[in-house]
Amino acid sequence: MGFSSCATVRRVTGIGGEGKPSRRPDFERSMEVSAFCSCGKCTNWTRNWLGKPVVASGPNRGQPKKVGITASGEKARPGTIAAHKKYPFGTVMYVPGYGYGTVQDRGGALGEDHIDVYFKSHGDALKWGRQRLPVKVWLPR
Repeated sequence: MGFSSCATVRRVTGIGGEGKPSRRPDFERSMEVSAFCSCGKCTNWTRNWLGKPVVASGPNRGQPKKVGITASGEKARPGTIAAHKKYPFGTVMYVPGYGYGTVQDRGGALGEDHIDVYFKSHGDALKWGRQRLPVKVWLPR
């Protein structure tokens, strides 16, 4: 049985391993939801003359970059969400069309009502694009 719609494929590739929390969400908020992957375009890294990943710009320009490692120290994977510092690491979110994910990363350009959801490939991240969606939020207890 194959998948015929992009929405179904997106949902399958985006689902994290957290599953649905056992309690009701703390709140639901309309959020701007964009996508990212571990590539240099999405995460601001490039390679130095030795071919090693380094930070591309900003105060840490040229410093070694751990590619695919989030601000919380976890490896980025489907279900990883980058959010404003208002949402502590471990916050669970349900994004329609993506599934459940956990806040494990930060983004310099992310406001309180803007999150980034992780995809394995740059192509999948581009297909997701940017959408305004009602996001359910479970804060850590």
